[in-house]
Amino acid sequence: MHIKHIQRYSHERILFYVVILLALVACAAQPATQSNNPYQGTIAVSGAFALYPMMQRWAEEFHNLHPGVEFDISAGGAGKGMTDALSGAVDIGMISRDISPDEQAKGAYGIAVTKDAVFPTINTQNPVLQDLFSQGISQETFVGIFITGEITTWGQVVGRPEVPDEIHVYTRSDSCGAAEVWAKYLGDKKQENLLGIGVSGDPGVVSAVAKDPLGIGFNNLNYAFDITTGQPVTGISVVPIDINENGKADQEEILPTNTAAVAAISSGNYPSPPARLLYLATDGKPSGLTQLFIEWILMDGQNYVSESGYIQLPQDQLDVSLSRVR
Repeated sequence: MHIKHIQRYSHERILFYVVILLALVACAAQPATQSNNPYQGTIAVSGAFALYPMMQRWAEEFHNLHPGVEFDISAGGAGKGMTDALSGAVDIGMISRDISPDEQAKGAYGIAVTKDAVFPTINTQNPVLQDLFSQGISQETFVGIFITGEITTWGQVVGRPEVPDEIHVYTRSDSCGAAEVWAKYLGDKKQENLLGIGVSGDPGVVSAVAKDPLGIGFNNLNYAFDITTGQPVTGISVVPIDINENGKADQEEILPTNTAAVAAISSGNYPSPPARLLYLATDGKPSGLTQLFIEWILMDGQNYVSESGYIQLPQDQLDVSLSRVR
């Protein structure tokens, strides 16, 4: 009896030490595993309103795949995104314009990820709405409205001097890609050359124009159109650009839905600018979790681009972007 008791006791002691040893090994290994796991952490993103809806979708899908990754995303204009990225306030800046040589010299590293465009928007109660959709507005007329200020009434726009209603021009007060691209379309100008009442953000411009029957502004694709319905946002219309300047709005120049707008950008029928590439910018070449996320955007993440109302980059452009990440 005494020997059996000792044997049982020895076996229990051995089992106890084995369990303790395994627990210690597991505890020791766990921190190393987490520290070496690239899919743990928080990615901070700020910048262009143009990319904000797409970035939210990408972040949601990436988080679903890798629950250990959290996101902190805010919109405040491309200028803020660039400033935040270069200062280290965020990991990624969303940029809706070309990245300047000065910014590149400061360390900005840009990677094209998708494409959209800026569209001129007017109120649905505009006094010459039918004329505008019959004639469109030429680039020269837009210059007279937004740059020189020589065109001040809606009657002037459509050749009806008896219409005295003045044009209320809205522009962006925040440093942004939409204003920069729209100004570039109007004779290679800069955002500061644009006339109008300054309003903050894409939602601000939409709201201002929707409330003002005499208003005109410009908006990014996914703010001019409601992504759910595919129609222009309530209260605004996307006015046709008379691209070929024949004095009328041709069928391909009228963009009544998001689908039509996307098709026009994809085919090249819509001018560039105001069509443009959208970029992610980092302070130097991305690494670690940020690199993995951007690489995923350029591969599996492209599956969500079209359904989110954006234009997928052609494969050759995607290859160039991937080569800049890897």
